[in-house]
Amino acid sequence: MTSSPNSRDSAWVLEATVRTAPAADPQWREQLDKLRTIATYDPETQTWHARLGALDLAGVQMLQTLLDAARVHGTEVYLAPVAVPAYWGGPAFTRDPELAALLEAQADRGRPLGQLRLA
Repeated sequence: MTSSPNSRDSAWVLEATVRTAPAADPQWREQLDKLRTIATYDPETQTWHARLGALDLAGVQMLQTLLDAARVHGTEVYLAPVAVPAYWGGPAFTRDPELAALLEAQADRGRPLGQLRLA
């Protein structure tokens, strides 16, 4: 399930994009405290981001934290498989053919139907 440097082209990670829910100050702080343990904040998009490359104990705990934040605070969580970022040093899932097709389609969003992708 994990990747080596040679298999990076056939690997992916699960990316979580998180939008916090509006809340009164104590609940707001509690929500942020939960997210800080597993994600990094992007001030440009005003979203939190976390990546998961294995369903080990740490991965399951991260998913549970995301689900708890959504349940308790109404936090919006979006999950998407993405190609392994160049800087990623953690584990990665191996890509199967169906997921490879999905990743290619997502990478080509915004390309008009029938237009060839430029290399």
